[in-house]
Amino acid sequence: MLPWLYLLLAAAALAAAFKTSSVALAVLCLLAALALSVAWLLGLLAQRIGNRSRDAQMMIDPQELRRLREQAEARRAAASTDEPRT
Repeated sequence: MLPWLYLLLAAAALAAAFKTSSVALAVLCLLAALALSVAWLLGLLAQRIGNRSRDAQMMIDPQELRRLREQAEARRAAASTDEPRT
């Protein structure tokens, strides 16, 4: 939600820059619009990266990982003993 507020403020600063008759105020508004546009872009990218990150609760702890590896090794060993050798 916050990145869209930056975009709205950037548009308002750009409109203010076009409406003013003072050069100094126009430059100040254009710089503010640029800064707010960059803030909007960075906020949008941070949201996208945050949405794609993994949930820490979904990660496997080392004991569970070791147990899963032992199960896979046991399955492989059972499968290799079941295969007839020629």
